Amino acid sequence: MNAALPEGLDSFLGDTRWDGAEIVPLVGDASFRRYFRLRMGDRSAMLMHAPPPEEDTGPFLHVARWLNENGMRGPEILGARPEEGLVLIEDFGDQRMKEWIDDHPQDESAVYARAIDALVKLQSLPAGPFDPYDMAVYQREAALFVEWYCPAVGLDVDEEGWRTAWDKALAPLIERQQPGVTVLRDYHAENVMLLEPGKPHGEQGLIDFQDALVGHPAYDLVSLLQDARRDVPEILEQEMLARYRSACDPGEHFEADYARLGAQRNAKIVGIFTRLYKRDAKPRYLRMIPRVWKAMESDLEHEALAPVAEWFAANIPQDLRAAYGGEIA
Repeated sequence: MNAALPEGLDSFLGDTRWDGAEIVPLVGDASFRRYFRLRMGDRSAMLMHAPPPEEDTGPFLHVARWLNENGMRGPEILGARPEEGLVLIEDFGDQRMKEWIDDHPQDESAVYARAIDALVKLQSLPAGPFDPYDMAVYQREAALFVEWYCPAVGLDVDEEGWRTAWDKALAPLIERQQPGVTVLRDYHAENVMLLEPGKPHGEQGLIDFQDALVGHPAYDLVSLLQDARRDVPEILEQEMLARYRSACDPGEHFEADYARLGAQRNAKIVGIFTRLYKRDAKPRYLRMIPRVWKAMESDLEHEALAPVAEWFAANIPQDLRAAYGGEIA
């Protein structure tokens, strides 16, 4: 086999129905994971290589099995050696939500409506056996903004004030998110697969869910409708939020909590995208930051974010915000 293929792959595939399959490498994601497509005749499967110690396949396997046992559409697990970071899964094909909409813009509303319906179904289930999305996690994620973005643009900011602002903004949400729902955390157009070619209303498959936690139902909505990787028109965002509200009646505080989690997630993403550039030499993520800033600025307009908005006013010059005028060193 090619030297670029994972070590131990021959032995792993020898224990499955895929021994001798043609193996084609695929484009990876923002992690250390690599992906390969296996073909045997008219059958295909996907191989994920998530090498330890950088990656751990245990959470992926745990969440995938829970999703499938509960009527959601994660990929079937065809074989796994967690200690070697090798997982063989059902092949969902290449038809991601993002590219389908790019090629068929007339289907945008229908595809998003199906994604909203799947999320409503997920949240109707009892929360999965996952860790809580608590204040410590929210704060750790938000801290990525001051740890990576602020130094990269030469800003010395009030980090303690940042933590205090988020404590104030998120405290009401924390009280309301019990008992919580399963939160996939990266539920967006690049992680939703269209499984029925040519059918925008067809079944959708879930990928990249290994970081699932038990948290607030608005979080995955933010991931989907304030997508860091594609522009979601405001009119579509509002249409989909209305669809969600009509399906599950999330309560009077939903709009405020949606803004809270939008601002928190977008601050986190600005930090992550800066880190991907600085640490991992992936400059393509810098091009997405203006979109994330724009969404975050919109979220900060809500009165529920007043403590965080005040921190931004005191610490982040306007020319380093939505227009992304800063130069990352």
